[in-house]
Amino acid sequence: MSSIPNHIKRMAMDRDLLVSVRVGRNGLTEAIVEELNDQLNKRNLVKVKANRGVLEGSNERIGLFSEMAESTQSKLVFQRGNVAVFWSGN
Repeated sequence: MSSIPNHIKRMAMDRDLLVSVRVGRNGLTEAIVEELNDQLNKRNLVKVKANRGVLEGSNERIGLFSEMAESTQSKLVFQRGNVAVFWSGN
């Protein structure tokens, strides 16, 4: 069913994986997409956090994280609340 290997899922859910990209009050900008792309190229797994108050409700969060995955041609491995982990698939 899923094309994401189990070891990648385990790494994504590890609490030691630090947030390295934040989405601020301006929402999803070109700069954020570029930063996420750069980080995915360097280390394959990137944790993103949307600051509180940026998004209203779970549908907006799902939409934002889906758009980020599509923009960077990555896979959304894990999402809980305002935090998501993306994998480059390499």
